[in-house]
Amino acid sequence: MRNLAELVCDRVRRRPDARFGMAGDTTPTLEQAAGPAMAAAGALEAAGAGFGRRVALIGTTSDSYLTAWLALVLAGAETAMVNPDYPDELLAEMLAQLAPDAVVWVGREVSAEVAPNAVHLDGSSLAQGLLRRGTAPRSEIQLGSGLTGLAGAPGLARDRFDAAGWMHTSGTTGVPKFCEQTHEYFLRLGRFIADSMCFSETDTVLAPLPMFHINPLGYGVIGGLTGGVDVLGLERFSARGFWPLVRACGATVLILHAPPVEILKRATTAEDAAGHRVSRMFFADPDFLETFGVPLGFSAYGSTEAGGLCHIWAWRRGDRPELAEGMSRYGGRARHEVQWRIDDGGEIHVRADREGVLFSGYRRADGLLRPFDEDGWFATGDLGRTDEAGNLVFIERRSESIRVKGEFVPIGYVEQRFASVDGIDDVAVWRRDSDLVDDEIVLYMTGESIPTGAILATSADLPGFMRPTTVARVGDIPRDSGVGKVRRRLLGGVAVLEQADLGARRETRS
Repeated sequence: MRNLAELVCDRVRRRPDARFGMAGDTTPTLEQAAGPAMAAAGALEAAGAGFGRRVALIGTTSDSYLTAWLALVLAGAETAMVNPDYPDELLAEMLAQLAPDAVVWVGREVSAEVAPNAVHLDGSSLAQGLLRRGTAPRSEIQLGSGLTGLAGAPGLARDRFDAAGWMHTSGTTGVPKFCEQTHEYFLRLGRFIADSMCFSETDTVLAPLPMFHINPLGYGVIGGLTGGVDVLGLERFSARGFWPLVRACGATVLILHAPPVEILKRATTAEDAAGHRVSRMFFADPDFLETFGVPLGFSAYGSTEAGGLCHIWAWRRGDRPELAEGMSRYGGRARHEVQWRIDDGGEIHVRADREGVLFSGYRRADGLLRPFDEDGWFATGDLGRTDEAGNLVFIERRSESIRVKGEFVPIGYVEQRFASVDGIDDVAVWRRDSDLVDDEIVLYMTGESIPTGAILATSADLPGFMRPTTVARVGDIPRDSGVGKVRRRLLGGVAVLEQADLGARRETRS
């Protein structure tokens, strides 16, 4: 296959009755999802969001969101998957680097100030066959004839090395950057996942994560389409309802990551999970496999830049590896088309054997930045080591990062918001361990006293995962003497003059 449209069209022909959408009593089939998607392809083209156009897809996971993604694939658009929880001002700054021709939003309206030169389209009811112009004057857009034109989908003409779209980085040290991914990138990733996890037409893959992440889209949706499985998502993760839903939908494969794994281990029991059919799960955890009776778990190493996934390893229930980093940090063996090495400083480097396996570079307003050396190596920014078998163990991010509820926090943006608060002279944010595997945000500040009310007011306007739980007033923020960069790893040792816990108050205001 040359492109994602070929993959979609082939699977619609081969498995039209496969489920494709949100898990529940009314999950559409792949044919039912492709119908309004193909109908919308012509409308997207007419609106300036079709073949070869850059389109930002901003929305929450739903049947309409997946239909919008299918429609953009079939139309041959180049789709940027964007976190809908980011504030409009941050979205505007990010999309200025991408300069999209259109913005399609689903379930989360985007203001006209975000990509003001782009066409804004509301795809919130696209699964029901309705597409609207998202800016005044609002109007419904006439859709086409639907599935009858599937063989003529414009996206079938895309080349394998054309840009399929972009996923953005976490923005841990600045504005999130868009990683360019080709059709070849996604097709090879999907095949690697489907083969490594042995997907078959008897499987049902449940990926209950936001679809702008590489795990649910690359592993769950594209890997699932490649393997011909039923592909299911969730609009919202709930620990209480998780196992009943897993049983009801007949899920055999779970695509998870650290936060939901920890939540399920703490909030549910083996009795809650009894009767499930899950045989494999991504993000291996020995306690999860043992407690909930899952035979196989997969650990891996990779990133959006590093092909989505470049190492993988299968674990059986009962395995207890002697790894200080834990089972889930074991990258294992490299993907067959990826080379890797660890430099003298412990940083992981990867290189592809062929074009299109890794990302193409970072898309910026002035072109594509290709961060590869002259021999094609990409420095990942991650620290790792080699075990006695010669396989990869991931240690941690080399760069400074904070992760809350599965989301990396854009540190520079959060600091900028609090820097404008009256009473704060200087500011920095850093992390501390939370009860789960994620971090909590600590806001360090200098000033005469802590302006708690103003900080809470500013925090209330931020997404939940960007809000600090504690404010620490210090004498000075440690900074590099050359460029003034915050030396974050020294913050934990700075003497605290005054401290305020925002946890309970923040919950009251939310």
